[in-house]
Amino acid sequence: MPPPPPSRRGLFATLGAGAAGLLARPSPASAAAQADGADAAVCLLTPQAVEGPFYTDPRLVRADIAEGRPGVPLRLRLRVIEAGPCTPIPGARVDVWHCDAQGLYSGYPGQGDARTLDTSGQTFLRGTQATDAGGWASFETIYPGWYPGRATHIHVKVFLDRRTVLTGQIYFPDALSEFLYTQVPAYGGRRFERLVVNVNDGIAREEDPQRRAFCAVKEESDRYVASLVIGVRRDAEVAGLTDRAETPAGRPERPPGPPPGGPGRLTLKDRLAALVPGLGRRP
Repeated sequence: MPPPPPSRRGLFATLGAGAAGLLARPSPASAAAQADGADAAVCLLTPQAVEGPFYTDPRLVRADIAEGRPGVPLRLRLRVIEAGPCTPIPGARVDVWHCDAQGLYSGYPGQGDARTLDTSGQTFLRGTQATDAGGWASFETIYPGWYPGRATHIHVKVFLDRRTVLTGQIYFPDALSEFLYTQVPAYGGRRFERLVVNVNDGIAREEDPQRRAFCAVKEESDRYVASLVIGVRRDAEVAGLTDRAETPAGRPERPPGPPPGGPGRLTLKDRLAALVPGLGRRP
C-alpha cells in the first residue's frame, strides 16, 4: 500500500524556513487589503478583464461556495473601494466564479482536460455577496485549480445599481500554486502538463501588465486567505466591453484544443525564474 499523503502542515514542515518563500510578496495594493484602511498607493482602478465563456448567475447569495469540492480551503477577501478617494463602497454586489481542483467550471458542458465532462445544472464555486460598511466581501472556497492555456485565477464581477462596473480576474502566486498542484492529491492526475504560469499567460500580460489584480496570500491554521483591494469607478459601465470570451486583441480566455507547445512555452530555466521571485536576476 502506498503511504498516506502528508498533511498540509507536514508538507510545509519539510520545507523548513523556506516555506515562506512560497507566498508572493504582496504589492502595495494587495497588502493593503489585509488592513481596514486604504491609502493613496492602492487607490487605482483595478484592470478590467475578459469575462470568459463560463459566467452564469445562479442567484446564489452565499459566502460558502465550495459545495464540498475537494481542494485546499481558501478564504477570499475582496474590498471594493472608489478609485481615487479610496472610500469604501458598501452594498456593492460581488460575484465570483472559478474552476475546481481539476480545472472544471460548474454549469457547462465540455469540461475537463478531454472536454468530455458535463457540469450543466451544477453550481459549485459560484456565489454572490454584498459588501459591508467597510467595502468587504468574503467567500469560503478552495484554492483554484488550472486548465490548459491559463494561469491560476478567479473571476470577479462588481455591480453598482445593477450596472457592471468591473469584470476582472484575480491571480495567485505561482510558487504556491506549483507546490499545491504537485503535492496535494486533489490537484493531481492531470492529462496535460501545466505549461502556462503568470509570466507567460497572454490574458494577464495583455490586460494586467502592472499586476494590480494579483492577490496577497497568507497561511492560517486551517486555510489560506487571499486578499485584494478592488478599485472601481461609480460611474463606470463596462457591460458589453468585457462580457465576452476573448480580449479586445482577439485572445480567447479559454484556448481551443490541447495546450500549446510552441511560442509561450517556458524552458526549465525560465519556469524556475517565473516561479521563484528574484531568481531570474541572479548571475
